Amino acid sequence: MSESKNIVRVSEVTKDFDLGKIVVKVLKGINLQIEAGKYISIMGPSGSGKSTLFNMIGGLDKPTSGKVFIDEVDIAQLDAYELAWLRCRKIGYIFQTFNLIPVMTALENITIPMTFAGISADDAAKRGMALLDQVGLGGRHSHRPSELSGGQQQRVAVARALANSPSIILADEPTGNLDLSTGEDIIKLLKNMSLERGVTVISATHDYKMLNVSDQVIWIRDGRIDKIQERDELDIRTGGLESAQ
Repeated sequence: MSESKNIVRVSEVTKDFDLGKIVVKVLKGINLQIEAGKYISIMGPSGSGKSTLFNMIGGLDKPTSGKVFIDEVDIAQLDAYELAWLRCRKIGYIFQTFNLIPVMTALENITIPMTFAGISADDAAKRGMALLDQVGLGGRHSHRPSELSGGQQQRVAVARALANSPSIILADEPTGNLDLSTGEDIIKLLKNMSLERGVTVISATHDYKMLNVSDQVIWIRDGRIDKIQERDELDIRTGGLESAQ
Protein backbone atom coordinates (compact mmCIF):
# COMPACT_ATOMS: atom_id res chain seq x y z
CA MET A 1 0.00 0.00 0.00
CA SER A 2 1.48 3.36 -1.07
CA GLU A 3 2.16 6.00 1.50
CA SER A 4 0.00 9.13 1.54
CA LYS A 5 1.65 12.29 0.27
CA ASN A 6 2.44 15.03 2.77
CA ILE A 7 1.52 18.38 1.25
CA VAL A 8 2.64 20.39 4.32
CA ARG A 9 5.60 19.67 6.59
CA VAL A 10 6.55 21.87 9.54
CA SER A 11 9.95 21.19 11.11
CA GLU A 12 11.06 22.58 14.51
CA VAL A 13 9.28 25.89 13.89
CA THR A 14 9.55 28.62 16.50
CA LYS A 15 8.19 32.15 16.37
CA ASP A 16 9.18 35.00 18.69
CA PHE A 17 7.69 38.48 18.72
CA ASP A 18 9.95 41.27 19.95
CA LEU A 19 7.81 43.74 21.91
CA GLY A 20 10.68 46.03 22.85
CA LYS A 21 11.55 45.20 26.44
CA ILE A 22 10.23 41.66 26.24
CA VAL A 23 10.30 38.83 23.71
CA VAL A 24 7.14 36.73 23.50
CA LYS A 25 7.72 33.15 22.42
CA VAL A 26 4.54 32.18 20.56
CA LEU A 27 5.58 28.94 18.85
CA LYS A 28 8.01 26.71 20.71
CA GLY A 29 9.18 24.00 18.34
CA ILE A 30 6.33 22.74 16.15
CA ASN A 31 6.71 19.52 14.17
CA LEU A 32 3.82 18.58 11.92
CA GLN A 33 2.94 16.69 8.75
CA ILE A 34 -0.33 17.14 6.86
CA GLU A 35 -1.48 14.69 4.21
CA ALA A 36 -2.87 15.90 0.89
CA GLY A 37 -6.66 15.91 0.60
CA LYS A 38 -7.35 15.95 4.36
CA TYR A 39 -9.67 18.29 6.25
CA ILE A 40 -7.61 19.55 9.20
CA SER A 41 -8.75 21.68 12.14
CA ILE A 42 -6.17 23.51 14.25
CA MET A 43 -7.80 24.16 17.61
CA GLY A 44 -6.78 25.74 20.87
CA PRO A 45 -7.55 28.61 23.24
CA SER A 46 -6.89 32.25 22.35
CA GLY A 47 -3.19 33.00 22.53
CA SER A 48 -2.21 29.35 22.05
CA GLY A 49 -0.38 30.07 18.78
CA LYS A 50 -2.80 28.46 16.33
CA SER A 51 -3.23 31.58 14.16
CA THR A 52 0.54 32.12 14.14
CA LEU A 53 1.05 28.53 12.97
CA PHE A 54 -1.64 29.11 10.35
CA ASN A 55 0.27 32.17 9.09
CA MET A 56 3.51 30.16 8.91
CA ILE A 57 1.86 27.47 6.75
CA GLY A 58 0.36 30.11 4.46
CA GLY A 59 3.62 31.96 3.93
CA LEU A 60 2.06 35.06 5.51
CA ASP A 61 4.85 35.20 8.11
CA LYS A 62 8.29 33.65 8.54
CA PRO A 63 9.42 31.51 11.46
CA THR A 64 12.12 32.71 13.83
CA SER A 65 13.70 29.28 13.37
CA GLY A 66 12.76 26.01 11.71
CA LYS A 67 11.28 25.34 8.29
CA VAL A 68 7.92 25.10 6.56
CA PHE A 69 7.65 22.98 3.41
CA ILE A 70 4.82 23.06 0.87
CA ASP A 71 5.11 20.10 -1.50
CA GLU A 72 8.63 19.68 -0.06
CA VAL A 73 9.60 23.23 -1.08
CA ASP A 74 11.13 25.27 1.77
CA ILE A 75 9.05 28.43 1.44
CA ALA A 76 11.56 30.51 3.44
CA GLN A 77 14.01 30.04 0.56
CA LEU A 78 11.64 31.54 -2.02
CA ASP A 79 12.18 35.09 -3.24
CA ALA A 80 9.28 37.57 -3.29
CA TYR A 81 8.19 36.62 -6.82
CA GLU A 82 8.32 32.87 -6.13
CA LEU A 83 6.39 33.28 -2.87
CA ALA A 84 3.74 35.37 -4.64
CA TRP A 85 3.44 32.63 -7.29
CA LEU A 86 3.01 29.98 -4.59
CA ARG A 87 0.34 31.97 -2.77
CA CYS A 88 -1.52 32.73 -6.00
CA ARG A 89 -1.62 29.22 -7.44
CA LYS A 90 -1.11 26.73 -4.61
CA ILE A 91 -3.00 28.29 -1.68
CA GLY A 92 -6.48 29.76 -1.33
CA TYR A 93 -7.24 31.94 1.70
CA ILE A 94 -10.51 32.41 3.60
CA PHE A 95 -10.65 34.96 6.41
CA GLN A 96 -13.04 35.55 9.30
CA THR A 97 -13.76 39.09 8.06
CA PHE A 98 -14.39 37.93 4.44
CA ASN A 99 -11.92 40.53 3.01
CA LEU A 100 -14.04 41.23 -0.06
CA ILE A 101 -13.47 44.47 -1.98
CA PRO A 102 -16.59 46.62 -1.32
CA VAL A 103 -16.76 48.35 -4.72
CA MET A 104 -16.53 45.10 -6.68
CA THR A 105 -19.29 42.64 -7.49
CA ALA A 106 -19.24 39.04 -6.27
CA LEU A 107 -17.97 37.90 -9.66
CA GLU A 108 -15.25 40.56 -9.78
CA ASN A 109 -14.06 39.60 -6.28
CA ILE A 110 -13.75 35.98 -7.37
CA THR A 111 -11.87 36.72 -10.59
CA ILE A 112 -9.15 38.88 -8.98
CA PRO A 113 -6.83 35.92 -8.22
CA MET A 114 -7.33 34.67 -11.80
CA THR A 115 -6.27 38.03 -13.18
CA PHE A 116 -3.05 37.87 -11.15
CA ALA A 117 -2.51 34.35 -12.50
CA GLY A 118 -2.71 35.63 -16.09
CA ILE A 119 -6.06 34.07 -17.01
CA SER A 120 -7.97 35.93 -19.73
CA ALA A 121 -10.98 38.02 -18.72
CA ASP A 122 -13.42 35.79 -20.63
CA ASP A 123 -12.06 32.57 -19.12
CA ALA A 124 -11.97 34.13 -15.64
CA ALA A 125 -15.61 35.26 -15.92
CA LYS A 126 -16.67 31.81 -17.11
CA ARG A 127 -14.82 30.07 -14.28
CA GLY A 128 -16.07 32.63 -11.76
CA MET A 129 -19.70 32.03 -12.73
CA ALA A 130 -19.20 28.28 -12.42
CA LEU A 131 -17.74 28.74 -8.93
CA LEU A 132 -20.65 30.97 -7.90
CA ASP A 133 -23.03 28.22 -9.03
CA GLN A 134 -21.09 25.67 -6.96
CA VAL A 135 -21.41 27.76 -3.80
CA GLY A 136 -25.10 28.42 -4.42
CA LEU A 137 -24.86 32.05 -5.52
CA GLY A 138 -25.32 31.82 -9.28
CA GLY A 139 -27.94 34.58 -9.27
CA ARG A 140 -25.88 36.99 -7.18
CA HIS A 141 -22.90 37.58 -9.48
CA SER A 142 -23.60 41.30 -9.89
CA HIS A 143 -24.21 41.99 -6.19
CA ARG A 144 -21.65 43.93 -4.16
CA PRO A 145 -20.70 42.78 -0.64
CA SER A 146 -23.03 45.32 1.02
CA GLU A 147 -25.93 43.69 -0.83
CA LEU A 148 -25.08 40.21 0.51
CA SER A 149 -25.59 38.62 3.92
CA GLY A 150 -22.61 37.51 6.00
CA GLY A 151 -23.10 33.91 4.92
CA GLN A 152 -23.32 34.90 1.26
CA GLN A 153 -20.16 36.98 1.57
CA GLN A 154 -18.34 33.99 3.05
CA ARG A 155 -19.57 31.83 0.17
CA VAL A 156 -18.07 34.37 -2.22
CA ALA A 157 -14.84 34.14 -0.21
CA VAL A 158 -14.89 30.33 -0.54
CA ALA A 159 -15.36 30.64 -4.30
CA ARG A 160 -12.51 33.17 -4.48
CA ALA A 161 -10.24 30.80 -2.54
CA LEU A 162 -10.93 28.13 -5.19
CA ALA A 163 -10.37 30.50 -8.14
CA ASN A 164 -6.99 29.12 -9.22
CA SER A 165 -7.68 25.48 -8.26
CA PRO A 166 -5.29 25.52 -5.27
CA SER A 167 -3.91 22.43 -3.53
CA ILE A 168 -4.54 23.97 -0.10
CA ILE A 169 -7.28 26.14 1.37
CA LEU A 170 -6.37 27.98 4.56
CA ALA A 171 -9.44 29.09 6.49
CA ASP A 172 -8.85 31.40 9.47
CA GLU A 173 -11.91 31.28 11.78
CA PRO A 174 -14.21 30.97 8.73
CA THR A 175 -17.36 30.80 10.88
CA GLY A 176 -16.31 33.40 13.46
CA ASN A 177 -18.60 36.17 12.17
CA LEU A 178 -21.55 33.94 11.29
CA ASP A 179 -24.59 32.73 13.18
CA LEU A 180 -24.90 29.06 14.15
CA SER A 181 -26.94 27.89 11.15
CA THR A 182 -24.93 29.86 8.59
CA GLY A 183 -21.68 28.67 10.15
CA GLU A 184 -22.80 25.06 9.75
CA ASP A 185 -23.62 25.73 6.10
CA ILE A 186 -20.12 27.11 5.47
CA ILE A 187 -18.49 24.12 7.23
CA LYS A 188 -20.49 21.69 5.04
CA LEU A 189 -19.60 23.70 1.94
CA LEU A 190 -15.88 23.54 2.74
CA LYS A 191 -16.11 19.80 3.38
CA ASN A 192 -17.90 19.23 0.07
CA MET A 193 -15.32 21.30 -1.79
CA SER A 194 -12.58 19.23 -0.16
CA LEU A 195 -14.22 15.94 -1.14
CA GLU A 196 -15.12 17.00 -4.68
CA ARG A 197 -11.79 18.63 -5.54
CA GLY A 198 -9.33 16.75 -3.35
CA VAL A 199 -8.24 20.03 -1.78
CA THR A 200 -6.48 20.04 1.59
CA VAL A 201 -8.45 22.27 3.98
CA ILE A 202 -6.60 23.63 7.02
CA SER A 203 -8.74 25.67 9.39
CA ALA A 204 -7.65 27.58 12.47
CA THR A 205 -10.80 27.68 14.55
CA HIS A 206 -12.55 27.87 17.92
CA ASP A 207 -15.65 26.27 16.41
CA TYR A 208 -16.27 22.78 17.80
CA LYS A 209 -18.71 22.10 14.95
CA MET A 210 -15.57 21.61 12.85
CA LEU A 211 -15.05 18.27 14.58
CA ASN A 212 -18.00 16.94 12.59
CA VAL A 213 -16.11 17.19 9.30
CA SER A 214 -12.44 17.02 10.33
CA ASP A 215 -10.24 14.10 9.31
CA GLN A 216 -7.72 15.23 11.90
CA VAL A 217 -7.68 17.73 14.75
CA ILE A 218 -4.44 19.37 15.88
CA TRP A 219 -4.71 20.77 19.40
CA ILE A 220 -2.33 23.66 20.18
CA ARG A 221 -1.57 24.78 23.71
CA ASP A 222 1.04 27.29 24.88
CA GLY A 223 2.88 27.32 21.55
CA ARG A 224 3.22 23.55 21.32
CA ILE A 225 1.22 20.69 19.85
CA ASP A 226 -0.73 19.23 22.75
CA LYS A 227 -2.14 16.28 20.82
CA ILE A 228 -3.22 15.19 17.34
CA GLN A 229 -6.43 13.20 16.98
CA GLU A 230 -7.64 11.25 13.97
CA ARG A 231 -11.34 11.22 13.17
CA ASP A 232 -11.95 7.82 14.77
CA GLU A 233 -10.45 9.10 18.03
CA LEU A 234 -12.95 11.96 18.30
CA ASP A 235 -16.07 11.60 20.42
CA ILE A 236 -18.82 13.26 18.39
CA ARG A 237 -22.01 13.11 20.40
CA THR A 238 -25.59 13.97 19.57
CA GLY A 239 -26.44 17.41 20.92
CA GLY A 240 -22.82 18.45 21.31
CA LEU A 241 -19.22 17.79 20.45
CA GLU A 242 -16.49 16.72 22.79
CA SER A 243 -12.90 15.74 22.17
CA ALA A 244 -11.97 12.26 23.27
CA GLN A 245 -9.72 12.22 26.26
